[in-house]
Amino acid sequence: MSLATVVYTDGACSGNPGPGGWAWVVPGGRFASGAEPHTTNQRMELRAVLEAAEALDGDLEIMSDSTYVVNCFRDRWWEGWLERGWRNSQKKPVANRDLWQPLIDHYQRRKLGFTWVRGHAGDEWNDLADRLAVEAASRQEGRSGEEPPADVGRADVPTPRRSPAQKQIAGHALLVVGHRPPELGGYGETPLAAAVRARLEAVIAAKSAMHDDLVVVTGLNLGVETLAAEAAQAVGVPYVVVLAHPGQDDPWPTESKRRFSRLQDNASEIITLQKETPATKQRIAGSYRRRDGWVRKHVDEALAVWDGSEEYVGRTVRSLQDELGEEDVWIIDPTELI
Repeated sequence: MSLATVVYTDGACSGNPGPGGWAWVVPGGRFASGAEPHTTNQRMELRAVLEAAEALDGDLEIMSDSTYVVNCFRDRWWEGWLERGWRNSQKKPVANRDLWQPLIDHYQRRKLGFTWVRGHAGDEWNDLADRLAVEAASRQEGRSGEEPPADVGRADVPTPRRSPAQKQIAGHALLVVGHRPPELGGYGETPLAAAVRARLEAVIAAKSAMHDDLVVVTGLNLGVETLAAEAAQAVGVPYVVVLAHPGQDDPWPTESKRRFSRLQDNASEIITLQKETPATKQRIAGSYRRRDGWVRKHVDEALAVWDGSEEYVGRTVRSLQDELGEEDVWIIDPTELI
């Protein structure tokens, strides 16, 4: 039985979109890089993997710091794309299909494994792939060889979306939003709610392995936001509660109030943005809008449980995508869970 060839891949982009570069490196062996004048970071990450698959024969173990690439195969997104005729869970055309389709063809014909590695964390070969991709993006030309090059320039320096002074939630903040009880089958424990909680536990645990400082952020409203706190607690990840105003649970049923109180007690932090409870429904709605805007500016990525049709959640998803970028807003379709 032949052993898989290990290959490290990476992509870089100066601006997003902008001039980009891709690279792959076999530890101690072959390497290649290339460039595109106007592209995106996601396309360069994906192009690097495809180029490696095209150039290298046999089984491959692909080491990538791109969750966009790795999660497609780890979570089997591609199966849903094919079943839906290259539509994603939101029923929209899959982005970057021109690169995904030939890569998935390789995956179906041969053995390709995918392992996520943390970028900029001192891994020799991830660092070299990064340097080659940055070099290609900067020079707008690639190169290749039979052994690792010694004459390669600087590594990419990731630019934070906002400075630590602006970001008021410590750690890698993952916001969870989504459907309310009517869309989850009711206010009590339902099969769909249990399935959503279980999926959230799996995703939060996986992201915790990627980010040692992961913290889940939730507004603790009824539905997915409550399930998110329970999922974080179940897998031992701290969660921060961000409340729009006091008295959020005043109109709720007694058992929901008890659940809300228990989850507040176990939160690592509670942030209440408005000191007094609004007096009218209109002002309450305004308070929630201000809370939603504040949260978008203080998280690193978001996870939305959304069936693609409920408009309230849809507006939230689009606002998060505008603020964070589409690649940092993950969507779970609850209709696919049961």
